[in-house]
Amino acid sequence: MTAHPLLDVDEISGTEPYLRTVGQVFRSFREQDSGCLSHGVRLPDGTRWFVKEATTDRGRRSLDRAWSFHRTVRHPAIVPQLHRITVGGGRTAVVMPWHDGEILYDRTARARFRALPLARVHHALDRVLDAHLAVEAAGLVAVDLYDGAFLYDFGAHELHLIDLDEYRPGPFVLTEDRLPGSTRFMAPEERQRGATIGLRTTVHLLGRTARLLLDAGPGEDAFRGTAAQLAVVERATRPEPGERFGGVRELVEAWRAVS
Repeated sequence: MTAHPLLDVDEISGTEPYLRTVGQVFRSFREQDSGCLSHGVRLPDGTRWFVKEATTDRGRRSLDRAWSFHRTVRHPAIVPQLHRITVGGGRTAVVMPWHDGEILYDRTARARFRALPLARVHHALDRVLDAHLAVEAAGLVAVDLYDGAFLYDFGAHELHLIDLDEYRPGPFVLTEDRLPGSTRFMAPEERQRGATIGLRTTVHLLGRTARLLLDAGPGEDAFRGTAAQLAVVERATRPEPGERFGGVRELVEAWRAVS
């Protein structure tokens, strides 16, 4: 059997030079604040892959955490890391399948998504919620979940989750001033040194996800859901963790009961 040029190689001297010897690099993402450099590569058999390399210590720590996450959680909505390669004797790169789509952090893509029929939006949101049932079952909590992690394919009408690199076992105590993340999604405790980060934090992130994906405009004054759905969102995103749903399953059950 012929060795796969990405899934069966353990060490290379340089990521981009190697990728250009085995296929066509059709897209590169060079300016990333994550400390990583990524490429899309098309192999001669027509398959497309996404290769992400850590270029800083921060990026390496993030990829190491992500590798552990993907060994623990598998879900159809979550783009998996399938293989890890040592680069240049010290750096790390991971190999993932390529998926078409647009990141909903982009304003144009987000506006286009919000204009979709409600059934499409609910299907995408349900994918996010269902994936986090798997996250909860694995004993992990969401960190840095925001619309930059939502890859939406407008042709296939399918949402995938990417870059879940900061997810980790929980609960845990925050030993820094804040966690990474978007203030549009973060729970108050994610910005409080000494706070406990747990499932109720994930509930807040998912509540904000529902609120923002179902909003029709640039602000939060055009919610497309029902009053009952908005009540679920409001409980999920209360400032005090103890007043929220107790976990992801409880939130999902409440959401599905009114959807």
